[in-house]
Amino acid sequence: MLLTGLSTITSLVLVYLLSRPDSPLAIPDEPNARSLHSVPVSRTGGLGILAGILLAGGLLIARQGYPVYLVALFVGILLIASISLVDDKRGVSVRYRLAVHALAAVLFIHYGFYVGIVKLPFFSLELPTWLAFLFSFLLILWGINLFNFMDGMDGFAGGMALVGFSSFSLLGMKADAPDFALLAAIVAGANGAFLLFNFPPARIFMGDAGSSVQGFLMAAMMLWADAAGIFPLWIGVLIFAPFIVDATLTLLRRTLRGERIWLAHRSHLYQRLVLSGWGHRRTVLTEYGLMLICVLLAIGAVFFPDPVLQTGIFIASISFCILGYVFVSHHLSRQERHAEFE
Repeated sequence: MLLTGLSTITSLVLVYLLSRPDSPLAIPDEPNARSLHSVPVSRTGGLGILAGILLAGGLLIARQGYPVYLVALFVGILLIASISLVDDKRGVSVRYRLAVHALAAVLFIHYGFYVGIVKLPFFSLELPTWLAFLFSFLLILWGINLFNFMDGMDGFAGGMALVGFSSFSLLGMKADAPDFALLAAIVAGANGAFLLFNFPPARIFMGDAGSSVQGFLMAAMMLWADAAGIFPLWIGVLIFAPFIVDATLTLLRRTLRGERIWLAHRSHLYQRLVLSGWGHRRTVLTEYGLMLICVLLAIGAVFFPDPVLQTGIFIASISFCILGYVFVSHHLSRQERHAEFE
């Protein structure tokens, strides 16, 4: 509890200082054709989040006698944060970013945190070692970039991280996994502090240094939970389903259209909702509501482990998110085409 408070207070103070217009560490995010904001806003809020996580997490590691898997996790955090900060400041080639992301993923997976058996409510599938490593490796890379893609609206990434990691903490406590639960609470606390300054209208953005680290932690802690029997991977996917579905289906949609998927854009569903007239606040509150529903269903599935119930929850929830995405996307496409002809 003390470490969670330390993370929250540290992030609160630093994000406040970083959000001030006269902050020497400010890196203005200038509006462009792909932005949802209209005035420059500093994108160094992730440094405040990172400081809270590193300080409290470092004390957790020391208290536990420096377990190698936690050390590897935090080395990965530092690697990703470093390359992301440089990218925020002056830009870094995609290949160099991916190389650092890959190194962080391999370091963590090396200590046994990979999906050896895909466990779903209705069946289990044991994977060959090479495929288990590859799947887990790609999951971490996608998590890092997914969170980065979805950090494009006031209050969105910070709010989702607060809800998601708080849920991880609760499930960690239920499974009697104190290190997992405490680290998740530390991350949630840092994001809660950041959200006070990022909720619409945002005074500061998370930036790549914050979003990439959050994505790494999301994916790594899903693997940790699955490998340690805290909760299966599908529960983690369900908790972050609104994030995962929007990012994944948008990527597939852009790939099928032959677009350059590594370039910034405004075609995520949440971006299109903002541009359609919903605005930041209405859109982000709707996303919060959707994620809370997914969280409640995921927690319910863990607390009531009936295979039939779990199967129904998993299929219904993911189907709802996917069909909702398709329906709203189709409706927005019609609006956008209509607007072009006016």
